[in-house]
Amino acid sequence: MKRKKLHISSNRIFDLVNYTLLFFMAAAVLYPLYFVVIASFSDPNAIYAGEVIFLPKKVSFEGYQMLFDEQLLWSGYWNTIRYTVIGTLINVVLTVCAAYALSRRKLPGRKGLTLFVTFTMFFNGGLISTYLLVQKMGMINSMWAVIFPVAVGPWNLIVARSFFETTVPEELHEVACIDGCSEIRAFISVILPVSKAIVAIMVLFYAVSHWNSYFNAMLYLTDEELYPLQLVLRNLLIQTDMTAMSTSGDMTSLAQQQRIADQIKYGVIIISSVPVLAMYPFVQKYFAQGVTIGAIKG
Repeated sequence: MKRKKLHISSNRIFDLVNYTLLFFMAAAVLYPLYFVVIASFSDPNAIYAGEVIFLPKKVSFEGYQMLFDEQLLWSGYWNTIRYTVIGTLINVVLTVCAAYALSRRKLPGRKGLTLFVTFTMFFNGGLISTYLLVQKMGMINSMWAVIFPVAVGPWNLIVARSFFETTVPEELHEVACIDGCSEIRAFISVILPVSKAIVAIMVLFYAVSHWNSYFNAMLYLTDEELYPLQLVLRNLLIQTDMTAMSTSGDMTSLAQQQRIADQIKYGVIIISSVPVLAMYPFVQKYFAQGVTIGAIKG
């Protein structure tokens, strides 16, 4: 009985220590996010004075007002949604089709193709050659310059290939062909219905990548009306900082401009993150599956 009580007591202590550590770890991750939210509509002077800790102080929406008054913000939102939807559709179709082909052992040159895909993860033609290629294809200053250069992600392709190799047996494809299905029909009617998990994972990974992307747009787009949200926000932050630095007058005015600029930075984080954060709870289970699939031997 004493040993049993001692065992129960040690389990309780272990659980208590575990929960305590997890609580502090969660607080260390969540509090900075929470602080950004309350700081985005708190008075900048209160933030600088250290008064904003758990609750907003002297609520001020001046930063959000300046952001929403920017017309390019709305065109940037529309462009990002457009690039994300179209780009993700192209990404998923190409990645899933290529991954399934590479997962079939009867594919001629399968190992060589897989090695070629893996090689591109570590080596590429470089920025100048990529830019010249995009220019020669006539895609400069068009939405395709943002989408086509990243049409297939090598890492995502390998993850999807691992899923098909370990989850979809060769026999399933053979049975479909025996029943009279063509290769395309077998893939669409038989393979895809049992591969919803990897499709959802690819949609999540590619959509988040497109939503956060700005570098390709900065390289290939010259028309501000085509800028995605992230590039619009980046330029707005730079413009705000330059305005604060170039403000003439007394130090009080300069400090006020800098505080407004900081409030705008908090607002930019919220505006750019809310859509992705709102989407995450609906795909959380697929995200966890993606981590597991990526760990499978390829």
